[in-house]
Amino acid sequence: MNESTDANKKSTLREYVEAIIIAVILALFIRTFIVQAFKIPSGSMEPTLLIGDHILVNKFTYGIKIPFIDYTIIEINKPHQNDVIVFKYPNNPKIDYIKRVVAVEGDTIEIINKKIFINGEPFIDTHGSYLDSTIHPRSFDRRDNIEPLTVPKGKLFVMGDNRDNSYDSRFWNFVDLKAVRGKAFLIYWSWDVRLPFLSLGRFSSIKWGRTANSIN
Repeated sequence: MNESTDANKKSTLREYVEAIIIAVILALFIRTFIVQAFKIPSGSMEPTLLIGDHILVNKFTYGIKIPFIDYTIIEINKPHQNDVIVFKYPNNPKIDYIKRVVAVEGDTIEIINKKIFINGEPFIDTHGSYLDSTIHPRSFDRRDNIEPLTVPKGKLFVMGDNRDNSYDSRFWNFVDLKAVRGKAFLIYWSWDVRLPFLSLGRFSSIKWGRTANSIN
């Protein structure tokens, strides 16, 4: 009886361990190839995304990549204009950025006094937010005025929706398609990240109205 009981205990323990291992493997697989969660730390995408938004990014929508080397083995799609994407910051690949695609390879983009032109035509800027009426001349910085630039093959031109307060392709040029992690598609949680985790105001800071909102 004792030997049978011990054997049953070992069998049950083994089943738990195997279940945990399988769960971990599945979680890693999903995170690597299908969906990954990110947190918004800055206001560069306001009002679309706010500080404290927790989002889900579809890593499968553009293709399947080999982890760590960013080599696409199966290409499914390419980012389109107005997609909100997460990518490795060109000047420091260890940092993830999130911006909106404004121009894709082959497009010529120009900005004149905050107005965006793509291939010589006014860009229908339904997502851009401009809160500062001041116009910065090109001699000052590239925020409000840039010369015509043609997006090279395999590159993207991206901007934050908070046009007056976003460090993006206007300042550091293009994003490599290989650096794109995926397309943001859902806000699954949002709260005030400035509060300590155990703060009394933590629960009241939850932005319930943003939960389960799609990202467009």
